[in-house]
Amino acid sequence: MIYLFADAELDTDRRELRVAGSYVAVEPQVFALLLLLVEHRSRTVTKHEILASVWSGRIVSDSAVSSRIKSVRRAIGDDGSAQAMIRTVHGIGFCFVADVTQRLIITSPAREGSLALESTPQHPRPSIAILPFQCLGALEPTFPIAEALPSDLISALSRLHWLFVIARGSSFRFRRLDTSLDEVREALNVRYCLTGGIEISGARMSVSVELSDTSDNGIIWSETFRGAIEDVHDIRDQIIRAVASTVEVRIPFNEAQRAQLQSPDSLDAWSTYHLGLRHMYRFNKADNEVATRLFERAITIEPGFARAYAGLSFTYFQTTFLRYAADADSARRAHRYAAQCLEHDPLDPFGHFTMGRAQWLVGDL
Repeated sequence: MIYLFADAELDTDRRELRVAGSYVAVEPQVFALLLLLVEHRSRTVTKHEILASVWSGRIVSDSAVSSRIKSVRRAIGDDGSAQAMIRTVHGIGFCFVADVTQRLIITSPAREGSLALESTPQHPRPSIAILPFQCLGALEPTFPIAEALPSDLISALSRLHWLFVIARGSSFRFRRLDTSLDEVREALNVRYCLTGGIEISGARMSVSVELSDTSDNGIIWSETFRGAIEDVHDIRDQIIRAVASTVEVRIPFNEAQRAQLQSPDSLDAWSTYHLGLRHMYRFNKADNEVATRLFERAITIEPGFARAYAGLSFTYFQTTFLRYAADADSARRAHRYAAQCLEHDPLDPFGHFTMGRAQWLVGDL
């Protein structure tokens, strides 16, 4: 993948930064920090996330982070005064604000070399686009919450590391009332789409929200939130909490259903993982064994898949706690796989959950 912004090119395959066509030598941590900011450009990246990604969770001084940010800015032709590309959000972190386009490198077996095509990348993870909400009836088309609420939802869902969230700049192109899910799927290559509508009646407002599967245009979940206009911020917080919790449950469930309809040999790592979850939560020995094999297969397909290690920790915890087998090593395996999950993704909540239970299991409170 190549990310293009200003006159710079960030090549993730070659691990190179090029500015105005010339190679720019940067340290590995500087490259990793720039890539982190560009990939999460739809939101502010916190200092905690920077430490977890660039320093593997090690505690370093604020001056070390500031030094790396300064190096990134210098490499791409930005500075702390102009902040044309990297904006400091004081007390929180940093946000990449320059316009970014993506170019996917596709290698053709019929030719030597590679062919660079402007394309929307395939997302191995479940992916979602949150569109601007529509203002219904006589409501002003520029009613602020119609874009503010989807922006907040993008930021909230971006914290779910297992979910690929399309950036605001791409999804907010679809402001038309007659935008179809087919258009969104073809343009952004997403499996899911979140849409909404806002309507005002006197001093009351209602906000309807729909989560849809773009493959068949089916509605997975919908809800309407009502309240007084003066309580708009409370309604907004309520919607954000409801959508985040719903997505955490409904999308994995839908992914498992999709996986059941496919040939086992054709499943990717994420589909295999979601199918494993479905067996894992049945809490019986036979399904637990099936879930274990599915998580192992997901790791074989994608060795760096953090959540699959957490899944294995869960199944070995279940084996020990429910006494499916007299294997004394199951508790140690539960702990080891949880640790491997957190090595790959120190912020994954499922990994921390399984690590906590595994530490209890081995008596390390």
